Amino acid sequence: MKPRDVRKLQTERLVERFIEIGMEQDHALLGNQVSRFNRLFGEKQRILRALQEKPGDQRRVLFALYDHPNMQVRLNAARATRDLDDQHARALMEKIAASGHNPQAGDAGMGLWIMDGGLTSDD
Repeated sequence: MKPRDVRKLQTERLVERFIEIGMEQDHALLGNQVSRFNRLFGEKQRILRALQEKPGDQRRVLFALYDHPNMQVRLNAARATRDLDDQHARALMEKIAASGHNPQAGDAGMGLWIMDGGLTSDD
């Protein structure tokens, strides 16, 4: 989906595509398809920008995905909403990290480490 096209979509469709991307990323990770995962990451970022640019910063609708059955979708939602509600995003990332469900558990753990200042300019 092209950036221009993404901005024209309604919030509901952006959320649907966000979910689809998370599920596709999950399959890409399991299949070791790094280039596919990266392409999907770029599309996900365009969707997040489009949601953020909508009146009232519509990324808040992604809180509803905290209970999604797919762990990658939940992880993506937590990361996307971190600056809207750090406490709830962190709690979800901690839950994912503790689950042992890799690769998402490792990814969530790394995200928490970075949030806690684990990566500094001195490193």
